[in-house]
Amino acid sequence: MIDPQSQTKMRQEINSRIENDYELLKNLREEIRPLKSGVRRIQPRTTTSISLVGTDGGNNRIQFDPFLLQLVRVVDSSNNEYCLEAVTPTTDVSCLSESQFDEHGAAASPLGRMMEYLGTEYLWELSPMIRRNDDERPVSPSWVQVYRELVEWAILLSLVRDKDFGTDTLIIFDGLLRSKVFTGEMFADYRRGLAEAVDAQWRENRRRVYLAGVAKHSKVLSRYKLAMSLESVLTTDYPAYVEVPPDIEEKAYVWSEYARGDDQAAEGGEANKFVGGKMFFVKFGPGPRDPIWPVDIFLPQARDAQQIVGYMLADAVNGFPVPFYPQCLQKAHENAALVDFDFDILQDQVFDGLRAVLGEDAQALDTFRLQNGDVAQRRY
Repeated sequence: MIDPQSQTKMRQEINSRIENDYELLKNLREEIRPLKSGVRRIQPRTTTSISLVGTDGGNNRIQFDPFLLQLVRVVDSSNNEYCLEAVTPTTDVSCLSESQFDEHGAAASPLGRMMEYLGTEYLWELSPMIRRNDDERPVSPSWVQVYRELVEWAILLSLVRDKDFGTDTLIIFDGLLRSKVFTGEMFADYRRGLAEAVDAQWRENRRRVYLAGVAKHSKVLSRYKLAMSLESVLTTDYPAYVEVPPDIEEKAYVWSEYARGDDQAAEGGEANKFVGGKMFFVKFGPGPRDPIWPVDIFLPQARDAQQIVGYMLADAVNGFPVPFYPQCLQKAHENAALVDFDFDILQDQVFDGLRAVLGEDAQALDTFRLQNGDVAQRRY
């Protein structure tokens, strides 16, 4: 426990730092103030909304797993499963690349079809964050997260290109429509593939397919949230949204290219390699203090923002358990999470696999399971 003398000193230190940094808050208020005039009311509209979500690595962490086994599983809000793979950091990346194609070299998975479209044959050509691991160099486990993200992007492209939609449909992606895991300008090529698929859906099937991404957190929103409250931005008594200017985005990111859109590239700036969506701040609730979400709308559809957020509003007003958050996204998360009975089955399958390879030593596994894995927790 902190003694009274230390508390007094701590209070003085905090007050001193806040006074010295108050100029920063004033600058943030000046930067965000012009957005107030750009706030628009959301007009509710109705259409079919679906969401695509991959299992989070934290949702399928296996107890007593020396292999750091992770499931790469992608489902949608209707519980349709598009991918189910078991991967470990020591999985042979060359074999994983080959498994995306059949014996004739044709794509055998959504990831394979995306690689084929982008003109790549191996995963390490698709992303600089995945490298060959068939040598003696140490392996970083983080590449599995990159692989999971690539699979999600591939399934989104496959869904738009190959699915027959019965009605106009809004596809909500879990996260912002931007990525830095692709090599070079491949993400720009990927965006072109998405745009071509959207156009083909309208041309061939007369179906409008809209794309948006919703994030739970954003550095831009975190930086400006207090300033927005002080300046009464998005504190309306009705659902509303506002477009986020690129210069405000850039000030929130360490790497400004993560906020560089096609409009800046057209003005002579560096090419847009990482951004696939135009950012908006959206409040789906009718209260002035209801949550605000960062939303990316697919760049070619940014002009249809009013229509797209109107579709999202119809889905978000019934959000549960998170209020005023797209319900289809919450359903997809619920379907993707490996918890309770599903997690127990997965855990038992890992133990069964270990028993099979341990042979005569399998008995030691049962003893190991009964031991307390984290003795340090007894401190609490």
